Amino acid sequence: MQSESSGAFRARIHRGAQQIGGSCIELEAGGQRILLDLGLPLAAADVSDALLPDVEGLRGDHPGLNAIVISHGHGDHWGLLPVCRPGIQVVMGAATARILSAAAPFVPNSFVPSVSQHLSDRTVLQIGPFRITPFLVDHSAYDAYALQIEACGRHLFYSGDIRAHGRKAALFERLVSKPPERIDTMLMEGSSLGRLNEHDRFENEDAIEARLAESFGRPGLVLISASAQNIDRLVSIYRACKRTGRTLLLDLYAMEILRATGNPNLPAIGWPNLSVYVPEYQRRHIARNQRFDLLEPYKSARIFREHIAEIADKAVMLFRPAMARDLDLGHLWDNARAIWSQWDGYLQAGPGAKLKVELLERGIQLEVIHTSGHASIVDLKRLASALNPGRLVPIHTFHGERFSDYFDNVTRRADGEWWDV
Repeated sequence: MQSESSGAFRARIHRGAQQIGGSCIELEAGGQRILLDLGLPLAAADVSDALLPDVEGLRGDHPGLNAIVISHGHGDHWGLLPVCRPGIQVVMGAATARILSAAAPFVPNSFVPSVSQHLSDRTVLQIGPFRITPFLVDHSAYDAYALQIEACGRHLFYSGDIRAHGRKAALFERLVSKPPERIDTMLMEGSSLGRLNEHDRFENEDAIEARLAESFGRPGLVLISASAQNIDRLVSIYRACKRTGRTLLLDLYAMEILRATGNPNLPAIGWPNLSVYVPEYQRRHIARNQRFDLLEPYKSARIFREHIAEIADKAVMLFRPAMARDLDLGHLWDNARAIWSQWDGYLQAGPGAKLKVELLERGIQLEVIHTSGHASIVDLKRLASALNPGRLVPIHTFHGERFSDYFDNVTRRADGEWWDV
């Protein structure tokens, strides 16, 4: 791969210059290196070391690789950590590390990261020659960061995944009102390019909450398919339940994720309009692995299948395909409705498409109520304008060729190409 680097502080994108997901950026200064993210490509069938980028020190020992810094807890940003060499320093937010640990008992190919340092909003870390300043940002993943990295007198800013219309939108406003200065190169995500027109905006979470409340106002048991790690969405669902007098039924996995945030302002045991339902597949999993300790914190708030029918018209169940058998056993399908509260692209293939077909076979249509975890073009323009980088490099986008239509100082880089920051 041709290089445009003189070597002082340089960078190369391994994956992400022409795709969404699987992000990985390598930075080098003074012979020392760090990685920003080590994601699993969205199209990957499974986690495999064959997917690791060509970085010295990921598969075998190499003293030059100092750390892997993970911007947030979505698998397309950390999903290859389990297959890289043990012993590499891993850095991520403390809540992100707790959430990954909490999820491990419930997911296939579980992984508990060994984290050596934590990211914290605007608390500087020094790793080798790299001075790293994290900026807590609004995203659908909890505890997500943009990163400023200084080395050799040069400054790089990596947006990570970012938006301005979630429940933490104030973080975006703070970033653009008091932006980091002297940014030489900015790596900015462009997930919304190709999905939105220039002046279109995504709905914010307040609008999603209002749409959910309107839907919850209609009779019937509501099944809602949403990511338990999208904390903003869980809050919107819970608030819509309170507005309509419904009870939200969350499973053990969702409750453990909420608890792992460590945030006392999020729904928890003892809050009104909230009960815990342990579906059959989780009960079997707990028994098989002797993890009865997972049930202990939630005993006082549990509801059992035979009682759900009694409150069906006043309940909303966080639903996964594996819970269909629970509805069969409880004779709960009659008068049930379903809401899809994730990216609708997941309905085109894989488990989402299968669920859609299975629901249609039961005569249930999916209502889609969702907003994106990524910034609109309008907000990306605000971010780029505020930071005013010397060069803007597209990343995490299928449409890098369109950046020049909306932003100044765009320089496209190919995957694998070294370039000076």
